[in-house]
Amino acid sequence: MKLKDLFYKKFVITSEIGPPKGWQVQHLIEEAKKYLKDKVDAINVTDNQSSVMRFGSLGMCILLKQNGFEPIYQITCRDRNRLALQSDILTAAAFGIENLLLLTGDHTVLGDHKDAKPVFDLDSVSLIYTVKRLIEGYDLAGNKLEGEPPSFCIGAVVSPEAEPLDPQLFKMEKKILAGAEFFQTQLVFNLEKFIKFIDIVRKNFGKIPILAGITILKSVAMAKYMNENVAGVNVPEHLIEELKRDDKKTKSGQTGIEISAKIIKEIKNYCEGIHIMPLGWYHKIGDLLSLAGL
Repeated sequence: MKLKDLFYKKFVITSEIGPPKGWQVQHLIEEAKKYLKDKVDAINVTDNQSSVMRFGSLGMCILLKQNGFEPIYQITCRDRNRLALQSDILTAAAFGIENLLLLTGDHTVLGDHKDAKPVFDLDSVSLIYTVKRLIEGYDLAGNKLEGEPPSFCIGAVVSPEAEPLDPQLFKMEKKILAGAEFFQTQLVFNLEKFIKFIDIVRKNFGKIPILAGITILKSVAMAKYMNENVAGVNVPEHLIEELKRDDKKTKSGQTGIEISAKIIKEIKNYCEGIHIMPLGWYHKIGDLLSLAGL
């Protein structure tokens, strides 16, 4: 089912899977069955996240679909030119994959193959436009597709707490004009900044569905690392102090769950859903959703 068919019916909950650095993925399917089944509406599969070579997003999405899940096929522009991108997207359609999340992607110098040649033939905006053309029945060169055109729900990303915010809003507008139908945000920790972002979006872009990014903070070190290294993310000092109060509680994940549940309760009236980035803690998602009242 396309996410756009859910946004106006319910509060949408998605999560994500990061494929392993190897070909054996059955354990991830089993974890999804155990911890995500009937708890989330769709599962986003990252595409060589952080420019680290991993099992392919498309293959993982196909396996999830075959096991009864609704996958969101994440595609970056870093590793493939426009021929390969369009080919993979058409392949996804043949396997019943209906939801896409389109990103430019991190540069290869950030990953584990620093000498790899980055492609970036397209960027996120032009890739969104490319998918829109495929839906209309044409490839990017203007050639008509054979048979019935594919049908997708097109997603994009935005960082609502980035400073300055204007470049994010400018890019967001370009993505909407190109064909984006929903947005998944970078992690949300600051209610005031998020509400300000939503107010601007509603005023300028209408009711475009927003999935707010959520994660469970595992430690003080994790929070500080994100502040120093992850663009568009800022964990406020009061949350870091909360993580410091009870080391045993923080290590168990309970403090992080309580922080995330509180954030969800604060923002859920301002967005159409949440996207949980578990970072391996799939087993904590049920507790988080329960505490958040979802």
